[in-house]
Amino acid sequence: MGQSPLAVQPPLKKKRELNVYVLLLIVLLLAAIATYVLPAGEYTRQDVDGRSVVVPNTYQTIESTPVSLMSLIGSIHTGMVEASSIIFFVLIIGGTFGILTATGTIEAFISTLSRKLANQEKWLIPIMMLFFAMGGALMGMAEETLAYLGIMIPLAVALGFDVMTGAAIVLVGASVGFTTAVMNPFTVGIAQGIAQLPPFSGMGYRIILFVVMYLVSVFFVYRYAMKVKRDRGYGFFGDGKFTATESAELKLERRHKAVLGCFLLNFVVLAYGVVKFEWFITEIAGLFTLLGIVIAVVGRLSAGETVSAFMKGAAGLISGALIIGVARAIVVILTNGHVIDTILYSASSAIHHLPPALSVVGMYILQGVIHLIVPSGSGQAALTMPIMAPLADLVGVTRQTAVLCFSMADGIGNIIFPTSGYFMAGLALAGIPWSRWAKWIFPLIMTQYGIGLVSVIVAQLFGYGPF
Repeated sequence: MGQSPLAVQPPLKKKRELNVYVLLLIVLLLAAIATYVLPAGEYTRQDVDGRSVVVPNTYQTIESTPVSLMSLIGSIHTGMVEASSIIFFVLIIGGTFGILTATGTIEAFISTLSRKLANQEKWLIPIMMLFFAMGGALMGMAEETLAYLGIMIPLAVALGFDVMTGAAIVLVGASVGFTTAVMNPFTVGIAQGIAQLPPFSGMGYRIILFVVMYLVSVFFVYRYAMKVKRDRGYGFFGDGKFTATESAELKLERRHKAVLGCFLLNFVVLAYGVVKFEWFITEIAGLFTLLGIVIAVVGRLSAGETVSAFMKGAAGLISGALIIGVARAIVVILTNGHVIDTILYSASSAIHHLPPALSVVGMYILQGVIHLIVPSGSGQAALTMPIMAPLADLVGVTRQTAVLCFSMADGIGNIIFPTSGYFMAGLALAGIPWSRWAKWIFPLIMTQYGIGLVSVIVAQLFGYGPF
């Protein structure tokens, strides 16, 4: 998609940030040290309906097997090999989105819709937030939304709102979808694969959560926007120089409409295939590959343009994809050192006497804390689910609920934690100080965390499954 730069982009201040790869390598080193410090042990495992399940009360200590230096060095390659199916799944999805972007369809759609709502400003917030929420829920849109700040902020200011409103429409809207993750391939898709759950199973409950989170978030942003419209002094306008851009004049042509139709049809086929034929990662990746070819033809891209767009889209996700492999290396070290079951045993012992409804609270809070230091959704899934899935078995929590704990805790923090790279980039582009944004959005974040907490407890109480 073409870039839509804001009329004014304040200079970005360089500051030291701990690179996520450096962080994971530190954790990898600590995992290796743990194999020398923690007692080795293991549970008995058995296959249940094609998935490996830990048998409770079978933990026993065994002879220590600390990892060697060569094993530590080679674990990254091993981790990437073990996670290769997920890594290439992510790259194929990214490549397909790259082709969609190259057709100009999304930018034209937003520009057209924005113009149609120009004289009906009250509908701008719910409709555009729904669009970005759907993008987050179905495509895992996050970084991709930054280009649209250049459209939404000037439009919001022109309609009597402020910079904060325009940024919130994009950032909060996408976060709602990313959090509830109806069919988000980068969070729920990966987490369910690791937990050996059917792909995108439990969708009905997540749709309900999507509606609840969407309505709460729209109400929060809408109420603020109306206050700004009544009193301009109440809002935040930065340097006051945001103006409409040329991208707002793009038109939604017939080929764009056809591409959108193909894109929506893809998700209908995907849902049908997952439910009816139990499609897994390979089939889903194949479907997205076919989608990329179809929208390239419909969008009138040449073969060369299609390949370039695919490569560009995949390249944009290469960092996140490789994070999955590095995170998997940590699991490899803990497994080879026979301490991963020791960690499971300790965690389950700590919450064993709690009812499952309270155990799930601990899992939810833990995922929220981990998200602060591992902001990548796919990376967090790869890091935590190999432990959380068997832990759920041990404490009587369904694996589907364990995945929900991850997705809800992972998504909410994306629009307040300063470790979230794309979020901080969005604030920089909009010229909004993090402290001002954090103070403004804190009530909504707490409300969302509350909804997430209630949702995981309810999920456990009704046996959110299939298992």
